[in-house]
Amino acid sequence: MLIDFLLCFCLTYLGHLAAYFGLGALLQRINRAAPQCRIQHRKPDPRFVLREIRNSLVALVPISALMAGGIAAQMNGATLFAPVAPGLWTGAALLVLTLLLYDAWFYWAHRLMHWRPLYRFHRIHHLSVAPTPWSNYSDHPVDAGVHQLFLLVLPLVTPIPFEVVIAHRVIDHVNGQIGHNGFEYFAGPLARLPWPGLCTTFHDQHHARFTCNFGNFLSIWDRIMGTISVDYDHRVRDRESTARAGRPG
Repeated sequence: MLIDFLLCFCLTYLGHLAAYFGLGALLQRINRAAPQCRIQHRKPDPRFVLREIRNSLVALVPISALMAGGIAAQMNGATLFAPVAPGLWTGAALLVLTLLLYDAWFYWAHRLMHWRPLYRFHRIHHLSVAPTPWSNYSDHPVDAGVHQLFLLVLPLVTPIPFEVVIAHRVIDHVNGQIGHNGFEYFAGPLARLPWPGLCTTFHDQHHARFTCNFGNFLSIWDRIMGTISVDYDHRVRDRESTARAGRPG
């Protein structure tokens, strides 16, 4: 099992790096062509961006280890349940379930990390007041571990196969980097009431204000708990035409 874990860890870490730098570079290229889509007037200091990248290289170690641990345990039968065979429809249904479960996990883990005794671990992430594509993993390792412990727990205690966990991680990575992009291309009716979807403005407001918009994929928990920014829906509506014009293609 140790060999399987080490192999999974190396592959997972390298995969995270490829996705982080690949999508980050693509988003920066798109952003340069659409300056009107910038959400905040603040522009990040290039020296600070380098610090975000260094923080991310460290934070991806526990994230990759947790994911590799869950995959290796399932591969070796060291879980509570045998994994379900991931057919097309079964896999799709389990993926949707996984995304919903993680959305709840992320909301409450995120609220926990804003609790004063633990905020010192989350503070590093909030140094990025105007986030960039490189801010996504600019975390303290403890903070990264709390948010992504889900990657270990899910395959250990449910029959959800690791293939679905990998698909979830890909979606979450793309969602996270776009959410930290600092440029809005996805404002639209599905990102505001009466729908529970999000766009980049949602998480950008969290970085700018700290006390609102704790969700990940959806705004459901923020709306239930009263933590959504009071002007979020209005801001999305205002940005729809600019976002549409700035989209590539």
